[in-house]
Amino acid sequence: MGTITDKQMNSKPGKSVWLTEDAPRGCGRFMARILKSGDRLFYFRYTNSQGERVFLPVGNYDQSGKDGLTLREARTKAGELSRLYQAGIRDLREYQEAEEDARKATHEAEMARLRAEREAAEAEKARQAARKTVKELFEHWADIDLKSRKDGGAEVRRLFEKDVLPKIGQLAVEDVKKGHVTEVVDAQLNRGVTRMAKLTLSLIRQMFRFAVDRDLIEHDPTASIRKSKIGGKDVERDRVLSEDEIKALANQIPDAQMLPSTSIAIWIMLATCCRIGELIRTRWLDVDLEQGIWKIPAENSKNGKPHEIALSSFAIAWFRDLIKLTGDSQWCYPNSTDSGPVCPKSITKQIRDRQLPVGKEPNKGRSSKGQALILAGGKWTPHDLRRTGATIMTAQGVIPEVAERCLNHTEENKVKRVYQRHSYGPEKREAWDLLGVHLRKLFHTGIG
Repeated sequence: MGTITDKQMNSKPGKSVWLTEDAPRGCGRFMARILKSGDRLFYFRYTNSQGERVFLPVGNYDQSGKDGLTLREARTKAGELSRLYQAGIRDLREYQEAEEDARKATHEAEMARLRAEREAAEAEKARQAARKTVKELFEHWADIDLKSRKDGGAEVRRLFEKDVLPKIGQLAVEDVKKGHVTEVVDAQLNRGVTRMAKLTLSLIRQMFRFAVDRDLIEHDPTASIRKSKIGGKDVERDRVLSEDEIKALANQIPDAQMLPSTSIAIWIMLATCCRIGELIRTRWLDVDLEQGIWKIPAENSKNGKPHEIALSSFAIAWFRDLIKLTGDSQWCYPNSTDSGPVCPKSITKQIRDRQLPVGKEPNKGRSSKGQALILAGGKWTPHDLRRTGATIMTAQGVIPEVAERCLNHTEENKVKRVYQRHSYGPEKREAWDLLGVHLRKLFHTGIG
């Protein structure tokens, strides 16, 4: 009995011994056991609710406290157990286990909370780092989708850099709202370019759906914008130039101060019913003026199918004038550096800028001939020339089936598309010749 000392704890008895400290009755006892093996253990002895004597382990002894409890630390823990015992807790082992379980549960809950906070912080940090701007999204979209387009996405890029990116390019993609998009197209509507506004909405929608597909955003901000509300419902164009208007063009074009190549393009499009993009992207190796054949490769045609045009003498004459302008270039319509074809919009723009409403002054740097190409039937576009050529064909007796083939339209009837393999080569040549003869007569009448 008495007080346990470090000297006793460090002794080397010949057999296992117990050491006990004095304590008042009903307080339990602090004890130590020194085993023959050299192990030194602390216990708190008490009587449980069933009247059984219990030796509750407190810990192992280490005078330095490095690999166990010092005598002082063990006595303190035993004192805590004694106070619990005196407070009426008789099943200290169960209480201690419950306390340990609660401590572990509290610790685990705290660890889980800290982990959740850390993960949330890391997720937010990653989300902030991954918040693409609209400009960055556009570049991603351009690299994945737009580069596969015939022009490599050049025209879409031009439109975005002019009207979209200056307004919303620096916004985070997930912050873009419906109002931001309508602000872009409203600015275009105010300029009077309704069709471009509709196209812009369509392209912005394609870009945001690209973002949704890649989990960059959850919702497309353009989803609730109805295209029909942007400038009204689309109206299919049916503009066809009359014979009098074609005669008027022959008289007006020379005074319109357009590039000579643009003037030539108007007559080639009328004489061949081609699309402006097909003409612009043509290389001279695809044009055989001796045989009167113009081959449009599949990559240049809208439907992805090659198209062969039999050139009339009227069309050949304009191509011969064109080749005098291009010199040694491989392109029929080379750009300023001769590294590729000119942008199709350059021709469209020259024609549009010469059909300004009467009284409207042209913008700075634009042609002073703002009304030079106005025709009686109203505004016309390069694509209307294609429709006009096909209309003249049928008026000259060409059957619609052949006229459709001259336009390189895809046959809508699947059965006919599969089983009707006749090329209509001779019939198409005759159709283009009839068109050329008629245009020549109108042209000379107009300039006469």
